[in-house]
Amino acid sequence: MNALRQMLCLALGVVPCVLGAVTMPPPNRSDGYLARLLINEAAFPGERGFISEADSRAAMEQVLWVLESRRRFVPTGYRQREIAMIESRDIVAIITAGGTRGQVDGFFRDANGHATTAPRVEERLQRLLAIAKRGAPGRFARLLEHAVGLARGAVREDDRFAALQRIGNRAVTGRGYSWMTDRDYYHPGGSYVRIPDENEGSLAGNRFFTLEKKEKSQ
Repeated sequence: MNALRQMLCLALGVVPCVLGAVTMPPPNRSDGYLARLLINEAAFPGERGFISEADSRAAMEQVLWVLESRRRFVPTGYRQREIAMIESRDIVAIITAGGTRGQVDGFFRDANGHATTAPRVEERLQRLLAIAKRGAPGRFARLLEHAVGLARGAVREDDRFAALQRIGNRAVTGRGYSWMTDRDYYHPGGSYVRIPDENEGSLAGNRFFTLEKKEKSQ
């Protein structure tokens, strides 16, 4: 029965995936889609960028805060379309804006307008779920459950970047508005400002960015 359920999860995406202690909502629900994004963006044990369970949990939280900031906290002097590629309060619309290479690589809408993911996203998720199923619940299960909790709103941590006012000699808006793979040559450009290590700007292989402060709308 478990094998059949897992096959249905992967093939149809219409029933929750239940493996061991982890229940993963299906990708055609907003919480399932968001949970997949949070899992996709955080390094797990054995992967490049993994430092600790706490670090990966924090990365998930801050990715969610970037989406929330793009959705609800557009700073003075900016338009939502500048930072989110769309004008919307819907979090799935924020994630999928811009097509296959838009806001988040691998998360987009298909030809029928349905929110979908690149095959590699679901393949990695299935590997992580299979590992989490083995033995007593451990780090893999806890990280997966944390992502689901965040996606469902059951877990809400503070935005660690909300109070940022200056980075070096630049006044900034506070909050994170973008994240990229943590490599010096990756930068979203424009008015984005790299959040340095001393402000915990690097989490689980991701570098987070805030925005330069503007005094008035343009």
